[in-house]
Amino acid sequence: MEILVLAVVVLFIILATVKFKMHPIFSLTLAAVASGFLLGLSPQDIMATIGDGFGKTLSGIGLVIAFGTVIGIYLEKTGSTQVLANSILKWIGLKRSPLAINLAGYVISIPVFCDSGFIILSSLNKAISKKTGIPALVFAIALATGLYSAHVFVPPTPGPLAAAAILEADLGLVLLLGLLVSIPVSLTGYFWATYIGKSLKEDEEVAAVKEKAEETGYDIKPIQAFMPLLAPIILIALKSVVNYPTYPLGNGWVFKILDFLGSPVIALLIGVFFAFSLGKKVPSKEKEGWVAEAFKQAGSIVLITGAGGAFGAILRTIDIASLINLESSTGMGGLLIAFVIAAILKTAQGSSTVAIITTSAIIAPLLETFGLLGISDKALAVLAVGAGAMTVSHINDSYFWVVSQFSNMNVKTALRGHTMGTLLQGTVGIVMVLLLYMIL
Repeated sequence: MEILVLAVVVLFIILATVKFKMHPIFSLTLAAVASGFLLGLSPQDIMATIGDGFGKTLSGIGLVIAFGTVIGIYLEKTGSTQVLANSILKWIGLKRSPLAINLAGYVISIPVFCDSGFIILSSLNKAISKKTGIPALVFAIALATGLYSAHVFVPPTPGPLAAAAILEADLGLVLLLGLLVSIPVSLTGYFWATYIGKSLKEDEEVAAVKEKAEETGYDIKPIQAFMPLLAPIILIALKSVVNYPTYPLGNGWVFKILDFLGSPVIALLIGVFFAFSLGKKVPSKEKEGWVAEAFKQAGSIVLITGAGGAFGAILRTIDIASLINLESSTGMGGLLIAFVIAAILKTAQGSSTVAIITTSAIIAPLLETFGLLGISDKALAVLAVGAGAMTVSHINDSYFWVVSQFSNMNVKTALRGHTMGTLLQGTVGIVMVLLLYMIL
């Protein structure tokens, strides 16, 4: 009965979001309520469990998501994403410009959503293509896959943040290991772009969408553009270092300062103030709505994350592991199961964030059975879910259409170039996770 309930509610989430276009907040909440009743919980227990799950999930990451979104908006609105991309292009050189575009996408996707990042940088693809003679679709796929890599692996991107909260993983370790996994994944996209991009052709019949990217003239220096990203990442990583069981820097005042500054809320708040400095030359009237716009974006993500936590709390009331006989699925087997569930959800309903949150809620009660209770094990579980949640991006994913329309690709070309690229990336991602599990 419990297995049937789990299958039915997951199918409901997929159908509700894909066929009936229901917002994930409602589908996840309805799934949580329905699961509670079908599992025999009383109405009072259902509401108490949903409330506890929602609150516990958001207590640690609500402000982090909000602050991260503010950083992304300021980078986007001030033209700092263009500065970041041009800086990376300058460092790597025009001869290796597809690699530069791939890495620029990777860096920019840490605070900025994939769709926005691609729209902002798509004009660079065409300009550099004319300079180098390299087909524009090589740049398009290199950029799309670079943006996608950080999106599912590296906090403060909302998906990994939510998974870390639901699985109670150390955010600093998720960040460090996420960087180790996502860089090879991004480079996989670059190599795929150079291989397949030259054999693809732009579709002249696809209507070109006007790019948002414009020269801002705000005179942003490269170091200014990088600081809102680097400061939080370095501080969160340092917190994990000083909290390592051996306490490499002791437990005196250095430990206390770095432990405080590296807490995700404080680290992202510091990043926000660096982001504010980007807009100091922007007229006040022009930027007065930026923070409100950021919070509007963040609000939806926060609520989806909380709804996922509520759904997971209901599922924790049953012993899923014993019901589906997962005793032998320990360690690597558990990571593979997390990957497969996320890949099925991603492929079925399109949203990587929804796939990450739903999968995390499903596997959270199984971590003990999988033997994934260590600090590094939980972090790798987050990354296994992320690898699944990028496998694959196709016609039910809004990002697929952004990439195809801004690159003049027809559906067949986008499936060959972009979708196959995400399949390769997801595969490399789970292989990297399993390698790290064997090493750690």
